[in-house]
Parts: sequence; C-alpha cells; structure tokens
Amino acid sequence: MQIKILSVSELNNYIKRTIDNDFILNNIRVQGEISNLKYHSSGHIYFSLKDEGSKINCIMFRSNAEAFNILLKDGRKVEVKGRVSVYHRDGSYQIYCNSISDIGLGELYEKFNLLKEKLSKKGFFDIEAKKSLPLYPFKIGVVTSPTGAAVKDIINVITRRNPSIELLIYPALVQGDGSVASLIKGIKVLDSRDDIDIIIIARGGGSIEELWSFNSEELAEAIYNANKPIVSGVGHETDFTICDFVADIRAATPSQAAEISAVSLESLIDSISMDKEKITSLALRRIEDENYNLILLERLLENFNPMNIIIHKYEEIALLKDTLNKNINMAITNNFEQIKALIQLLEAHNPLNVLKKGYSIIFQKDKLINSVAAFKFNESTEIIFKDGKVEGLIVPTEEERK
Repeated sequence: MQIKILSVSELNNYIKRTIDNDFILNNIRVQGEISNLKYHSSGHIYFSLKDEGSKINCIMFRSNAEAFNILLKDGRKVEVKGRVSVYHRDGSYQIYCNSISDIGLGELYEKFNLLKEKLSKKGFFDIEAKKSLPLYPFKIGVVTSPTGAAVKDIINVITRRNPSIELLIYPALVQGDGSVASLIKGIKVLDSRDDIDIIIIARGGGSIEELWSFNSEELAEAIYNANKPIVSGVGHETDFTICDFVADIRAATPSQAAEISAVSLESLIDSISMDKEKITSLALRRIEDENYNLILLERLLENFNPMNIIIHKYEEIALLKDTLNKNINMAITNNFEQIKALIQLLEAHNPLNVLKKGYSIIFQKDKLINSVAAFKFNESTEIIFKDGKVEGLIVPTEEERK
C-alpha cells in the first residue's frame, strides 16, 4: 500500500487531531517548576513547566487568567490542569491551562536561595569587597560563548562607543557539562594578564536551568578572588544569578555590561572639551583676579614707596626749618629788643654818661675815690674825663700842708 505524501500543514493538522482526540491528553494534570514566565499585554500567560529532565511550554488564555488570583513567579512549583494540543503553525505542542495550583518553591530556586544565603554570610556580596572600574580602560576581557548573541552585542556596543578599546574574547562554555570549569578558567586566564583592565562575564537570556552554571559556588569564589574588576552581564533584566551578586557590578544585559565597561569616546571628547572650556574660563578669571590684585599691590606699594616717605619728610623738614627760622628770628628779635632795652637801661645808669656833663672820675690804686677823706696826695691818681684820662701825682698846696 502506498502511503499518501502529506504537506507540512496536513501533517501538523493530523497530529493535532490525534492529540485532541486523546482522552488523557485532554484532561491532563502536570506538576513542575515554572520558568520563562511572561505576562503578555494581551492578558495571556506564557511559561514553561520543567523538572530535572524535561520541560514543556504552557499557555493560559486571558479568559482563564482573569479568574486566576495567584501571582506566578519563576521557580515556583505548581500543578496545572488542562489539555495538550498542537500549535499547527509551528508544529509545537503545549499545555493549554485551565487552572493552576501553587505547590511551593522549585528545587532549583531552593538551591539558589540556600547558596545565596551561604555566600552572603561569607561576605561575598559586601559592598566593601566590590572593586571600582577604571574610568578609562584600554583593554577589556570577555568570558562568554564565541558564537552567541551576547558576544556580538558586546563587540557592537564597545566598537560603537569607543573603538580605541581592545577586546580579548575568551571562548567559554556557558551552559551544560564543563561550563562551570570553562567559565572559571576564563576568569583566571584573563585575571592573570597585566594588560586586562576589566573582565566581563556574559551570557544571553534563558531559563533558570539554562543559566544554572552562573549559580555555581566555585564560579562565585573565582569571581570574588579575582584581582581585576568583573562586570556580570548574564541573562535579561529580570534574570538574577549568584554571579550577578558576587560581581563588582551587575549589568541587566550583556549590552549594558559593555556600556558600563567602555566609556563613550564621544562623551569623553565632549567632557574633555567642557573641562577645557571650564579650565580656560577659570584660568582667565584667575588672571583677571591676580591682575586686579597686582594693581592693588602696586597702589599699595606706591603709597608706601620710600621716595614718597622721603618727599613727605622733606616737606616736614621744610616746615620744621621754616618753623625753626621763625622761632630763631623771633627769639633773636625778642633778645635784640631785650638787649636794646638793657643797653638803654645800662646807658641810663652808665656813670660815664655823667662825664659828658663836665664831671670826672678819680681812681687811686684802681679804687674809686668818691670822698675827700678817701683821697690821698702824692699817690698815683687816674682822672677819667668824657674824652679820655690823665694820670699823675697830686701834691697838696701849702695851705693844705698846714
């Protein structure tokens, strides 16, 4: 018997009818852990149910979600009721959920929280342990998959922001067996190089199990013990891993990790230009201020110039000289008047002036003879007249001898 050749649409529709007619698949109850949860703007809820070995996609339409009061979160363990059907366009099957019951926290999230609490107590997340990023890195090392979208985003962002920064990509496994050891080795290799300024550890988004390698205690220790600052750009904005908490800086995405690590050359040039203008303005203002201060000092120096003091002293000396001359002249005049008065007084009492009236003065032995009794004959006698003097002996007459 020849089997009919089917188109893809016919095959998918056949599989869909087969599954839709299965009683068990139309009344299914499944337990698992939620991951990749998304509340769509249409009101539908999209997520995956997983266990340790497998996962299946699920959807709850808005008509059922509106009556559902539990707020779902990644990592929660739930039980869903519904049916399994095929989305014939993509050929994928999924669970169409009618109701969801919350069971508790998923196993992976329990492990995540336990490790987070353990490392937090050891100080792995302390702010004091975080290293600052260099402002102007010259070379950035990246630990990531060489074929993923993350490395392309990092290269594009850094090339756009600052093409002068060198990139060194360490190709590492970011998922599955051997990925933890690969990531640790990448960090240690880049950390040992003297030319690396910053290390980025990055991976694109995914479910908690796909990001589980970044929740390794060994990887956390390697990041914590690294000497170079490490930026974590793992997953999407809503994804959090142990790597994010222990890294020096957590970026929401690989692209943001690149933006944080690489300063924009354009903004750097603008900043330098602004600093140049600011420095120029400050320098000109300083020059103006110093010039003004110099003028004040020159005026002050001029006021205290020794020549000015000497000139003022010359003026003071001239004033003192004039005062002294006036005082001297006044003293001379006063003394002259006093002398004149004394001369007049002396003249008035000068006995020689009497001689002008016909009188004379007699001295014997330098003794003024002012009486007859004092006069002696035959002794040297000096007679002073108004116009001179005569000396001689005066002898008594005969009558006077008698």
